[in-house]
Amino acid sequence: MAKIWVYAELDSHGNLEKTSLEILTKARSLGGTVEAVALGPGANAAAGPLGEHGATTVYACEDAVFTDFIGQPAAHVLHNLVQEHKPNLLLFPFTYDARDIAGRLAAKTGSTVMGSVTDLPNDTTAQTQIFGGSTVVDVSLDGPDPKISLIRPKAFDAEPSGGSATTVTVAADVPDDAKMAKRVERIEEEQSGPKLEEAPVIVSGGRGLQDPSNFKLLEELAGAIGNAAVGATRAVVDAGWVPYAMQIGQTGKTVKPKVYLAIGISGATQHIVGMKSSDRIIAINKDPEAPIFQLADLGIVGDALKVVPALTQEVKSRKG
Repeated sequence: MAKIWVYAELDSHGNLEKTSLEILTKARSLGGTVEAVALGPGANAAAGPLGEHGATTVYACEDAVFTDFIGQPAAHVLHNLVQEHKPNLLLFPFTYDARDIAGRLAAKTGSTVMGSVTDLPNDTTAQTQIFGGSTVVDVSLDGPDPKISLIRPKAFDAEPSGGSATTVTVAADVPDDAKMAKRVERIEEEQSGPKLEEAPVIVSGGRGLQDPSNFKLLEELAGAIGNAAVGATRAVVDAGWVPYAMQIGQTGKTVKPKVYLAIGISGATQHIVGMKSSDRIIAINKDPEAPIFQLADLGIVGDALKVVPALTQEVKSRKG
């Protein structure tokens, strides 16, 4: 029977990243023993929701070394835990920090690493999507244990099972040579409204908006709708119109809202990968041949700079 571990990532405030709960939900469906590892301030508090979503044991350490230093301390402690407990499969969220840790751990263990995983048919096979999500491929996870897979956000729904976990305290025995890259500053952008990954409605813009100042039209629409977030394509992020935190797509965030409004977005493969699982997709584009219309549930052919203000006024009038 396989032993499956989930690396439960904590943010800089000690909050558990929701992707960890999504991964646990999938892990418990594979059978075997499901356990989690949480490292950093907030680890003990995370044991509650981790247990509720399927972890029977949570290896936890509250030491700040895991937030003060990048990658190496977590990889070092994980390596020691892997050697002691010998899990067969180790699942990470597909985030920047987790990718760093997974890569360092694999260098120590010689494990197979599979990135951008969208499904796990069993504990030795991973699925991923290629050619912009048009083709799904099965990848055999060969090599020594633990096999390592990095799971894309929103690949699974987080569903509690009503269980609980036993917390095992882990010592932060981290040598100086594993403290080479230190975080010296954190810069957090102010945010109003829901997080992009959690918003039930996303209003997203692309090059069709013509100018960065026109993103205010999307903000006004999102404000009128309420509980909505504003996203963007890679093209406008690369152009410096909006910050990277708003980017949706293969190299940005993966989202799965109830409604996704694609405004001035042509529908490049890179963007589609990050939002195609939305429940309903509404596209506004003046090009009737734009690829986004092939994906949309509702398409509006027209100038976004005229359609969006009219839509905002209609939403306001109906809510008023």
